[in-house]
Amino acid sequence: MLEADTPHTPWHLWAVAGVAVLFTSFGCYDYFMTQSADRAHVEAAMAPAGVDADAALAYFDAFPVWLDAIWAIGVWGGFAGALLLLLRNRFAFPVFAASITAFVVSNAYGMANPIPGMEDPSMVYVVTAVVFAVMLFLTLYARAMAARGVLR
Repeated sequence: MLEADTPHTPWHLWAVAGVAVLFTSFGCYDYFMTQSADRAHVEAAMAPAGVDADAALAYFDAFPVWLDAIWAIGVWGGFAGALLLLLRNRFAFPVFAASITAFVVSNAYGMANPIPGMEDPSMVYVVTAVVFAVMLFLTLYARAMAARGVLR
């Protein structure tokens, strides 16, 4: 009787959730490598913007604690939301919503306080826009799946 009330899980949920886990995993990797001051990672990530690795490491090290916390919520919240979506859990939507909110706040800070010496911020803007678009899609997708009763 309970199964008759549960909507069929659409095939695209598995595809979207699987890609979301992979996509958000990279954010977690980047966060961890940056927080652990991995010079090779920061150097590779900042090279397209023309930023010296030492300047980038000093910039990230000087983040206020509240910004590190917001950044962590954005990154790890995105990963948690992806896992919750994969598990068909109804909390995927509010977790994604918290993640994208934290993403916006942390990136607003970054746009208002750019890394000193950044020669070409265009790549940073492109990456930020792509991540925002994907996270917005995932947030709206989770909301739609919850509204359809697919997430429990």
